[in-house]
Amino acid sequence: MQRYFLQQHPGSEGTVRIEGEDFHHLAHVMRLKEGDRVYAVFPDHISAEVEIEEIAKDYALAFVAEWVHDEKELPIAVTIASGLPKGDKFELIVQKGTELGASRFVPFHADRSIVKWDEKKAAKKAERWRKIAKEAAEQSHRTLVPEVDQPVSLQQLIEMSQAYRFKLYAFEEESKQGEKTAFHRMLSDMKQNDKLFIVFGPEGGITEKEAKKLSEEGFIPCGLGPRILRAETAPLYALSAISYHFELMR
Repeated sequence: MQRYFLQQHPGSEGTVRIEGEDFHHLAHVMRLKEGDRVYAVFPDHISAEVEIEEIAKDYALAFVAEWVHDEKELPIAVTIASGLPKGDKFELIVQKGTELGASRFVPFHADRSIVKWDEKKAAKKAERWRKIAKEAAEQSHRTLVPEVDQPVSLQQLIEMSQAYRFKLYAFEEESKQGEKTAFHRMLSDMKQNDKLFIVFGPEGGITEKEAKKLSEEGFIPCGLGPRILRAETAPLYALSAISYHFELMR
């Protein structure tokens, strides 16, 4: 069943208005009719099955048929900070990372990032990433759409991280030296509703200079197993491990 994230709560009689791109998708892509049902997710992340009762020229009206109370979100909020990789790899990180439960994506200009954008292009890219996140959240039946920031500097990333108690950065040198416990230890220390900020490098990884700066700001270096992972694979590995730890082992 199709899922739509709405910007308003139901009306006093449980009525719902679907418009804009969501209406276009409902009416012209899915070709839904009166009497069909879809999932609607409201700003408070509560979802419901709603039944379409009217399809007008540029909007649809529906009513709440049944509230849905299943839990779809990770027990902890995970922010993925990724050094900008080449090509469309960050799109893959956003799409698959959303499916795996990430709450926020922060791209940053790392020392080894080849990509360099002006503010206008960065804003356009961020708009596309947010659309990808919304579509992936709908597909995976999330109850929230992850935030996606415009690219920031390492210093701006560090400032963002001040609100987080738990902070990691994936460092290739740690993996080479056989580090195996930091990631697991931090997950074991976390409880429901805690927040984790985890940083990944672009192709070539995080530099020694960046690693030193992150360590000085309270980030813990960690390895992600014995194999060297691609820039777009490492965040997905971490999210999968987090899901296994919090959702399958408990």
